[in-house]
Amino acid sequence: MSTFVVSARKYRPHRFEDVVGQSHVTNTLKNALRNDHLAHAFLFCGPRGVGKTTCARILAKVLNCKNIGEDFEPCNECSSCQSFNENASFNITELDAASNNSVEHIRALIEQVRFQPQQGKYKVFIIDEVHMLSQQAFNAFLKTLEEPPPYAIFILATTEKHKIIPTILSRCQIFDFKRIQIPDMVAHLRSICDTENIQADAEALHIVAQKADGALRDALSIFDRIAAFSGKEIVYQDVIDNLNVLDYDYYFKFVDALLIEDMSSVMLTFDEVLKKGFDPDIFLNGLAEHLRNLLVAKDQQTIDLLTLSEALQKRYLEQAAKTSSTFLLTALNLANDCDIHYKTARNKRLHVEMALIKMTYIQRAVDISEGSASLPEKKRPEQRSPASKDRVEAPLSSSKTTKTEASGQEAKSENAAAAAPTKEPDKPSEEESSKPESDLAEASSMEAAADEATDEIEEEVIEEAAEQELVAATNGTSKEAHTASVMAMPKLGNMDKMLQQLREEEAKEVVPTAKYDLSQENLDKIWEEYVAKVEQDSVRNLLQNVRLTLEGKAITALVGSKLGEGAIRQQSDIIHQIREDFGDADLSFSIVIDKRLKPKEVKKTGPLNDKEKLRAMYEKNPEIKTLAKKFGLRFDE
Repeated sequence: MSTFVVSARKYRPHRFEDVVGQSHVTNTLKNALRNDHLAHAFLFCGPRGVGKTTCARILAKVLNCKNIGEDFEPCNECSSCQSFNENASFNITELDAASNNSVEHIRALIEQVRFQPQQGKYKVFIIDEVHMLSQQAFNAFLKTLEEPPPYAIFILATTEKHKIIPTILSRCQIFDFKRIQIPDMVAHLRSICDTENIQADAEALHIVAQKADGALRDALSIFDRIAAFSGKEIVYQDVIDNLNVLDYDYYFKFVDALLIEDMSSVMLTFDEVLKKGFDPDIFLNGLAEHLRNLLVAKDQQTIDLLTLSEALQKRYLEQAAKTSSTFLLTALNLANDCDIHYKTARNKRLHVEMALIKMTYIQRAVDISEGSASLPEKKRPEQRSPASKDRVEAPLSSSKTTKTEASGQEAKSENAAAAAPTKEPDKPSEEESSKPESDLAEASSMEAAADEATDEIEEEVIEEAAEQELVAATNGTSKEAHTASVMAMPKLGNMDKMLQQLREEEAKEVVPTAKYDLSQENLDKIWEEYVAKVEQDSVRNLLQNVRLTLEGKAITALVGSKLGEGAIRQQSDIIHQIREDFGDADLSFSIVIDKRLKPKEVKKTGPLNDKEKLRAMYEKNPEIKTLAKKFGLRFDE
C-alpha cells in the first residue's frame, strides 16, 4: 500500500500567510498577537472546507511557539511546533463535538482545564462542530468558558452558527469565514500543479473551482480525482467528463441557433444533451446561467462578474455583441418560468421543449416590435413605448368580413401562403404617407403579431399579419367598396400589386363635402350626436365618459379604463363618421388610457334600487348616519 496523502492534508497551510481567501481573519489574529490583545475564547463560523480548523491549529501553534518572529508566524522548527506537527503536543487538545456531545465529555474536558501546561505558556482546546453539543453540555460549559484560567484558550468551530445558544455566543470573539472565491481557488490549484509538475488547462481549473462551490477542501478532493484519471496532464474535456458537467460549446451553439430561429437545430441540440445522460433541468439551469453571463458581458463595468478564464470571457463578449438585452431578458424570463413549473410538469421533456420553442421566436417578436416603434412621427402622432400598457393607439375600423374573405383567398393559393413570409411590402409614397389611419393600422398589426410570435408557429403569425395588412390597406373606405375590391381579386399571389391597386382606388375616391368646420366645439357636437344613437346603455355610458381633444388633424380620445377603450373599438364606423362630417380624410384618431380620468356624473332615469335610495337619503340628510351609528343600526345595502 502506498503512502499517498490527499492534497487536502498534504497542502494544509502551516502558517497564516498560507491560508487562502481568509485574510480578514488571519490579519486580525496576527494583530491581536502583536498588540497582546488576545481573547480567551474564539468562535470560528463559516461553510465547510474554508479553513476554520486550519486557522485554529495555526493559532494554537503560534501561542506556544518558542521562536515567534516579527510577522507572528510559527517557526515550525522549535520543539513545540515539531510536536504539534507530529500530533504529539500535550498543550493542544482537539475534541470532535459530533461524537463527544454529552455532559460527561464536557466534564472531562473541564477537568483537563484545571491542569497547567507542561510546556509553553498556553493550553489550547479546539472543539470542532461545537453546534452538535447537547443543551445540557452547553450549560455545563458556560462557567468555564466565561472565566477560564489565564493559561486556557478555547477555539470553537462550527458550520451552523444559528444552532449555538446565545449565552455561548456572548462569551466568544466571533470570526465569520467566507466562501473562497474562484480566482483565489484557481491560483492555489495552479501552485499545486507547479509543485507536482502537472500541466493543467486554465478552463479545467476553473471548472474544478466552480464545482467546489467555495470550499477549498472539495476543490482539492476533485483535483485529486481528476489527476488520478488524467495523470500529469489535465485537460478541459477530461474534467467535464468526470464531473458530469455540460460543455460550454452546447450553450454557445444553442444561443446561435436561437438568434437565427433555427428550431430544428435547437431541438436536435437539446436531444443530443439528453442522450449524453443530462437531465432536462440541468440543461435548463445551465442555459439560464449562460444567458445571465451574456447579459453581464454586454456591459464593460460588469465584465468582472464573469469568473471565467480569459479565453472563455472573450467568447462571451463576442456572442453578447450579437444579442440584444431584450432578447436575453425575455429568454431568461422564459427559462425561469419553466424552472418554476418543472417539478409539477408530467411530461418534463415536453415542458422544457415548449420553453425552448418560445425562445426560438423571441427575435421575431423583438424585430416586429422595433419595426412598429420606428414609424415616422407624422404618421403616429403619439407613439407608445413597447413596455407601456396604459397608452393605446390603433385604428377603429376592423371588418370580420374582410378577414374571412382574405383567409379564404389565401386558402385557394398555396404558393401565395408560402411566399408571404419572405415578402416585404414596398415603402409607401409621399401621397400614401399622408394617411395616418392606415399607418396606425399597420402598427397595430405588427404589435398583435409580436404578442403571438412566441406562442404560435410561423405560418399562423404570417397569416395574421397578412390579414391585418389587408385591413390596413382598405381602411377608410366604405364596406361595399372594400368587399368589392376583395371579391374582384382572384388570389393573393402578389401582395405588393394588390396593395397598389387598393391604394389607387382609395386615391380616386371623392372627399365628401364638409358638414362642420374643423374645431373642438364641432368635434364634441359630432361625438354627442353619435353617442345618442348608441342603443346599448352600458356602451353609451362608457362613450359619454370619453374626452376628445383636437390638435391640428390629430384627434385623441381619453378614456379611464380598458372598458372605455373596448367600447370605442366596437364602434368601427366612428372614425369614418367624423371624417365625413369634417370632410377631411387625413384626420388621425388615437386612444389614450388615463386611469386618473374621472367619469362624468350621469343622472339615472327610472326607479332607484335599495342601495341608491339609501345613498340618496345619506346625501339629503347626513344626520341619518350619525343616528344609525348612535343606536347601532345597520342597513343592509
